[in-house]
Amino acid sequence: MTAPESRTESASPTESASSTDPESLRERALDALTRARDRTALLTSCVEEPELTAQHSPLMSPLVWDLAHIGNQEELWLLRAVAGRDAMRPEIDGLYDAFEHPRAERPSLPLLPPGEARQYAAEVRGRALDILESTAFGSTRLTEAGFAFGMIAQHEQQHDETMLITHQLRKGPAALTAPDPAPTPLFTGPAEVLVPGGPFTMGTSTEPWALDNERPAHQRMVASFFMDTTPVTNAAYQAFIADGGYDAARWWAPEGWDHIRAHGIEAPLFWRREGGQWLRRRFGVTEPVPPDEPVLHVSWYEADAYARWAGRRLPTEFEWEKAARHDPASGRSTRYPWGDADPTPEHANLGQRHLRPAPAGSYPAGESPLGVRQLIGDVWEWTSSELSPYPGFAAFPYKEYSEVFFGPEHRVLRGGSFAVDAVACRGTFRNWDYPIRRQIFSGFRTARSGDA
Repeated sequence: MTAPESRTESASPTESASSTDPESLRERALDALTRARDRTALLTSCVEEPELTAQHSPLMSPLVWDLAHIGNQEELWLLRAVAGRDAMRPEIDGLYDAFEHPRAERPSLPLLPPGEARQYAAEVRGRALDILESTAFGSTRLTEAGFAFGMIAQHEQQHDETMLITHQLRKGPAALTAPDPAPTPLFTGPAEVLVPGGPFTMGTSTEPWALDNERPAHQRMVASFFMDTTPVTNAAYQAFIADGGYDAARWWAPEGWDHIRAHGIEAPLFWRREGGQWLRRRFGVTEPVPPDEPVLHVSWYEADAYARWAGRRLPTEFEWEKAARHDPASGRSTRYPWGDADPTPEHANLGQRHLRPAPAGSYPAGESPLGVRQLIGDVWEWTSSELSPYPGFAAFPYKEYSEVFFGPEHRVLRGGSFAVDAVACRGTFRNWDYPIRRQIFSGFRTARSGDA
């Protein structure tokens, strides 16, 4: 149920400053662009050239394609669309058009070799930074609040996450390292939290760099429900496996049952049973599956089957966002579960600081007013919802970002993962994928109706 835009979503102090102060906007955009490029450099410099040009999975592009695609999109939007400059290399546009060539075909294309791809991306970036210095914010819709620069920073970080997925899929020794999350006491809080029924403001009309599918803010009515306090853990998921969860058709959607039978799926991706214990491969390292971490690399079908087995269900994305953003004391929707402040390492596991989720129950500073934890970071969380437009949706700046994906084929994921940068993760951010996908950094939590 929806209603016209609510008045309970007001711009936070951070948003207001970003919207009105050009120098703060420039600084914010420069920081976001630089952080993304530093991460891109890390992900493409830690392996030798043959691994950059290889396709490690038909589900993914060669790393060198992502590298040049990042530069090409930056050129298209910042150099051409914002600054009105001529194309630097118009002959490569088709090579790096994600809709023109499926991932499985990209290795056969005449792609720029690694050195040339790096040089191209660097030259584009140099010119883009000059444009950032001279742009009059608000002169066009693309430059309002620095949107185009934020969009490009988010785009690059999304491809950085994609490249990190490729690193997880590649065979061979570890190429990336990062410290583990800080040790945390075993969580002993309540297993679930009651989210009261009633209206709340979903989506945003004030977040400067929000993408089109997050807009506009509108009132949504949600009945009361219970939601897991933390994401489902590996230990809990192992109980599902041990109870024959993958052998009982009654837990599975028919398409999911057909899929796991056809592909011999018996556990999350990258898991294997050996010597009486579950092991997993994580970025080139084989290790025991840690019981207290959120389960990772499960499809929507697997998440849905577990929820049925547990006598529960997956939350809708409306329920997820209410749990993450609604502050019952003030009645307003905040940017994040903890409030309006940008994320810090105390709030959430983001930005590839770690190469794994933190144990369930971590980050008490990041919990919602209702006491739900880890709604941001650690693992993307499957919801039961199909990707659909909000009331009043308008595609901007191009329909291929969201509009072409609306419909029953894709399920919505929320909350981000350890692989997501803060610039591309907020309480309104919507991700989506096919329900069979498992290579993504996906987990889930479950819910039940409040009257159950």
